Amino acid sequence: MKNISAFLLFISGVLSAQQFTKQDTLKGSNTEFRNFWDVKKYEITVEPKFETKAVSGTNKITFEIIKDVTNPVFQIDLQQPMNYKVIDSDEKLCSSKREGDFIFIETKKEYKRGETHSFTIQFFGNPIVAKKAPWDGGWVFQKDNQGNPWMSVAQEGIGASVWLPIKDIWSDEPDQGMTMKIITPKDLVGVANGRLISQTSEKDKNTFTWEVKNPINAYSIVPNVGKYVNFKDTYDGEKGTLDLDYWVLDYNLEKAKKQFQQVKPMMKAFEYWFGPYPFYEDSYKLVESPYLGMEHQSSVAYGNNYENGYLGNDVSGSGVGLNWDFIIIHETGHEWFANNITAKDKADMWLHESFTSYSETLFVEKYMDKNSAEKYVTGIRKNINNDEPIIGKYGVGKSGGGDMYYKGANMLHTIRQIINNDEKFRQILRGLNKDFYHKLVTTKEIEDYISKKSSIDFSSVFDQYLRTTQIPTLEYSQTGNLFKFRYDAGVKNLKLPIRINGNQEINPTEKWQTIKLKSANPVQFDVNYYIYYSEEK
Repeated sequence: MKNISAFLLFISGVLSAQQFTKQDTLKGSNTEFRNFWDVKKYEITVEPKFETKAVSGTNKITFEIIKDVTNPVFQIDLQQPMNYKVIDSDEKLCSSKREGDFIFIETKKEYKRGETHSFTIQFFGNPIVAKKAPWDGGWVFQKDNQGNPWMSVAQEGIGASVWLPIKDIWSDEPDQGMTMKIITPKDLVGVANGRLISQTSEKDKNTFTWEVKNPINAYSIVPNVGKYVNFKDTYDGEKGTLDLDYWVLDYNLEKAKKQFQQVKPMMKAFEYWFGPYPFYEDSYKLVESPYLGMEHQSSVAYGNNYENGYLGNDVSGSGVGLNWDFIIIHETGHEWFANNITAKDKADMWLHESFTSYSETLFVEKYMDKNSAEKYVTGIRKNINNDEPIIGKYGVGKSGGGDMYYKGANMLHTIRQIINNDEKFRQILRGLNKDFYHKLVTTKEIEDYISKKSSIDFSSVFDQYLRTTQIPTLEYSQTGNLFKFRYDAGVKNLKLPIRINGNQEINPTEKWQTIKLKSANPVQFDVNYYIYYSEEK
């Protein structure tokens, strides 16, 4: 295992000056132990036990070799204190060794590109338990209001390896999907992603087998166990009939039937703006969860207490957000941005959250009206901190600041104003979901796509909002019908034209400009641009 030790020593020295650890790089980068193999499928069995807060099972990992390699070492991620054992393999394994949260499987063999292999890893132990899911990561062992066990896991930030031996990196999804067998006590139900393909009972246990046909992000792979009941519906969508599948605690059935009526108008709005729901083969599902919510692919976690707003509150302060259920809308928006289009690196998580936060505004526009949508998106600006850039640190599993939500949404709303053609903007959003369908992407790819399809160079706009914390300020003065203005911005040569007085376009730069207005009335600014205005006295 000398090559492992040498690599760990090397990255430890490189990262010390950056205040990141070797563990961060192993978690967040495509290491030499990851870059030669591509996951094709996961076949998972899992049994959570409420009384002991333990989880056990197996994961068969099928993979393809993507480049010729001799005697490679495979990195499998499994966070402590979980334990493991390699129980089956078609490989000639030399040994396996644990280094912190990572398993290194050493082999003695030449591998050729295109070969397919597999190994099965058993896992068992007491995983990290979340203290405040979903904001921190870990398993949730809770009782429902009637005292029944209710279990799930929150893992977007911490990663699925908090319990599951897996290739826990955003840039590799199982191309052929996954299966998950959930073993539960006789009186409980197990719900996972995709479709239920079988249910069996033996002695005092049930086994529920779920199948996902599409690629799926690792952090979306989530088992749920509780005293669930199921009801179904269908939606006539752009790709035909979409199955709607709802799993809720038995005593909340009537509440759910009422609250989940919002799903169909939501689907209508999102398919209008973004194109077809990306996972017709796997159905759409809402699953009541013991925490607020999460965008688990084809199995959206719901815990918003069956009320509108965000736990009954309007995040915009405008009143608009009380007309719909924030968790249903926001987490489902992620089916297009996060689950369909997925960032390769966690540093680009804004691609998930900015577009999805803006999906709330687009839903409002279709569900209510454009004026309400504008009230909502300008209202959420009160939540922006401008404390750190939206883009994080690459290669170490570090996402950007929380402004990726509300500031990111307002950046996109500003871009929409610059394009000044709602149909073109809609086609760009639909084009993104078509051209990057089930793909892993980078920030540059998305930036370049929007600039190309709009025929407008947005590079300086993206730099301004994603990579700095400064909001452009239009400094101005008006004397009669003479209007003097310039930008104070964090990015040089910012190209961000705006319209004043309804339809007059100006192109501010760092230098003062003066134009003649049609009248001497005080200039009227459009609040839909996320910029500041400062009058020179």
